[in-house]
Amino acid sequence: MPVHSTRIVIAEDDPLLREGLALLLRAESLDVVATAADPDGLLAAVDAHEPDVAIVDVRMPPTHTDEGIAAAVEARRRHPGLAVLVLSAYVEQAFATDLLAQGSARLGYLLKERVGRVQEFLAALRRVVEGGTAIDPEVIAQLLTRTRSDYRLERLSPRELNVLALMAEGLGNAAIAEKLFVTPGAVHKHIRSIFAKLDLAPTDRTDRRVAAVLRYLDERGSRPRR
Repeated sequence: MPVHSTRIVIAEDDPLLREGLALLLRAESLDVVATAADPDGLLAAVDAHEPDVAIVDVRMPPTHTDEGIAAAVEARRRHPGLAVLVLSAYVEQAFATDLLAQGSARLGYLLKERVGRVQEFLAALRRVVEGGTAIDPEVIAQLLTRTRSDYRLERLSPRELNVLALMAEGLGNAAIAEKLFVTPGAVHKHIRSIFAKLDLAPTDRTDRRVAAVLRYLDERGSRPRR
């Protein structure tokens, strides 16, 4: 199917990015049939419009963790022919693996910085629509990297390491914020980023805060022996 005849749904909770992306695609004579700000809106738009491709942000309300991935997986389950192009601010290996578990045909996973490189972005969209795969080179590199835990702390920024160290001391968000002279909201944002960079996807079986602290202690050689 020629890319110019495709029907597109965009799911992105940031209104500026959502509308900017829609304007970009429409300027290229592409048919954006609907936009959505949350997973429910995405699924409703896909059901109503039966688009050829959905462009989906990984992190969406209400928790801004993996809702976009979960909605993309569900959309492909409901509409097996749907192409999906996922956008993420940075590589989230666990989420990429979840999506790729369905198969790589008609699937793309790009870092958001690629959107600014318009021709690269349009080429990736075209490959996905035509039944191929468009995976960001950085995503591929990290998916192929050894996943030993001692590499993971290196992904964290100095401030994120500070937050994790204070978590390991048993401090809550408010106490961490007071220690670091930042707002509790900033601490919450750092912790979300820590979970993502340590590949700690939401699960009913594991408390991610505890898992992050255990990984920190293990890599620092101070995890208690059993």
